[in-house]
Amino acid sequence: MEILTLPVNAESLEAYSTVPIVFEVKSRLSVDLIHGGLGGIALREEEVMPPYVKDYDESKGEGPMRWLETFNTANWALFLARDKGVSIGGATVAFHTPEVHMLRGRKDMSVLWDIRVHPAHRRSGVGTALFVEAVEWSRTNNCRHMKIETQNINVPACRFYARQGCRLGEINRYAYSEPHLAHEVMLIWYLDLQESVTSQTSRT
Repeated sequence: MEILTLPVNAESLEAYSTVPIVFEVKSRLSVDLIHGGLGGIALREEEVMPPYVKDYDESKGEGPMRWLETFNTANWALFLARDKGVSIGGATVAFHTPEVHMLRGRKDMSVLWDIRVHPAHRRSGVGTALFVEAVEWSRTNNCRHMKIETQNINVPACRFYARQGCRLGEINRYAYSEPHLAHEVMLIWYLDLQESVTSQTSRT
């Protein structure tokens, strides 16, 4: 496997778009408020019956080929994982982009805008390798934190980010107003890039 670092343009996005971001929702993290929230919040995994298929590109209507219409991608980077010339995974990270509201105007934070691995290559280390590339790019651009959005219906992604050292920083039960997304809860993860550098140094 090789990972290419590419600018975000029509050519790279076309190759990137061939990697599906589809997964099966088998469980979700139920958000339980303790004493109305005053006693804390508990996340409890529960089975989803019947399971259903989620495709982020279709559900948000914002597939990779539409990014150039909305954003100035000058401060973005795209990482494409390939095996024998075939695209099997990708990650896109951005910083210092006013149109990306998740950044809240900060210049010292990056956003992992998208990460995807072909279903046939999941749980084989591709996602971790792409995540590491995004982290290192963020550090190179003097970012203190990397921010990631996912949802309570993507339990595998939540577990993945936790394994990478990310911490859950925000839970928004009312983030999505669209009827077909209103049942989902926004979860925002943060990776402290300075802390992760210190941790890595202490292990070497």
